[in-house]
Amino acid sequence: MMEILVAFLLGTFFSFIGSIPPGTLNLSVLQLGLEGKVKTALRFALAVSIIEYPYTWIGVEFESWITSSPMVIENFQLITAVVMVAIGVLNLWSAEKPTNFSLKFSESGFRRGLILSILNPMAIPFWIGVTAYLKAQGWLDLSSVWLLHSYILGTSVGAMILLTLFALLAKKLARYIKNSKMVKRIPGFTLLVLGIYAFIKYLF
Repeated sequence: MMEILVAFLLGTFFSFIGSIPPGTLNLSVLQLGLEGKVKTALRFALAVSIIEYPYTWIGVEFESWITSSPMVIENFQLITAVVMVAIGVLNLWSAEKPTNFSLKFSESGFRRGLILSILNPMAIPFWIGVTAYLKAQGWLDLSSVWLLHSYILGTSVGAMILLTLFALLAKKLARYIKNSKMVKRIPGFTLLVLGIYAFIKYLF
């Protein structure tokens, strides 16, 4: 029982820490929170947490195969760069001229979260690295189905906790920057910069 709890807590902790750096998902939650759409942000967070489960499972199950293929990791980096640039441009464009589609997409937190999570496969190499490290240190045992899924469930819970905190903290700031066009542009500019940085890192 203690090993199951340890696996769960390790998954929760590293998922929480791993979700802190600026990225497509947490910036989207912050944007929704800043716009006062907390319920939408929480639905978005729930969708992200659900997708975290299969992505972590893939990372764990194929750890040895993926780590032996550096080309696969590089392709994930390229995919993420393309996606972040595309979403950044779309975000800036919709902030200037919101269409009916972009408005509906923004209001649908759960569907938006599912789509952006699926298009954000960098969670897989992240969990490959973390899992390999925890195993090497002897901190993590995934020798049974219960241990494996406790660990994976922890990653979903960790992501949900962090994104919920982002949404709730952003709400407190919303009253000061409500209806600010600059706020709506910040995620787009940030994603664009991160995407370009990922391209540079991939190429050089």
